[in-house]
Amino acid sequence: MAFTLEIGRQAIPFELPATDGKNYSLADLKNPFLVLFFTCNHCPYVIGSDEHTRKTALEFLPKGVQFVAINSNSKNTYLEDSFENMVIRMEENDFPWIYLHDDTQEVALAYGALRTPHFFVFNAARELVYTGRAIDHPKDHTKHSIDDLNRTLHELTSGIPVSKPITNPIGCSIKWEGKDKHWMPVDACDLI
Repeated sequence: MAFTLEIGRQAIPFELPATDGKNYSLADLKNPFLVLFFTCNHCPYVIGSDEHTRKTALEFLPKGVQFVAINSNSKNTYLEDSFENMVIRMEENDFPWIYLHDDTQEVALAYGALRTPHFFVFNAARELVYTGRAIDHPKDHTKHSIDDLNRTLHELTSGIPVSKPITNPIGCSIKWEGKDKHWMPVDACDLI
């Protein structure tokens, strides 16, 4: 069995605090389509692609797509990934998504998040239709030539079956509490 949530599986319920001072559960996210993505504050792959993710989120919001970011990184590995710094980052950047904090890392484990960023796209029935990268060059989004997230969302919102449901996420590993900063679960290679 693959470590990462498998295509066709239901979104796993959660309830997490957000940088806007509220708590959000999966049931609170009412838009027809949902993009959950695991991210953080310090990763150069995240920083290099945030503006592209912003553009995609704004393009698909009118089509019923809700973007929700989750930071599961241990602040003990990178202090930049603390909840306080998440709040500052959202205030400075005004991203068009909800930014949740997974302090216990239970949500990242349940979804099998591998990297930052790592995207999970769900249909109206909250079944996983895509997991992987957004673009092929997230460290510098101006150099990308493939946009898997945009393609997926175009297909999903147009009622077209997702043509490529799995890609390899590109980015930094999740920073697991008590582990080396480059540690990944042994079966993480099972994704592809």
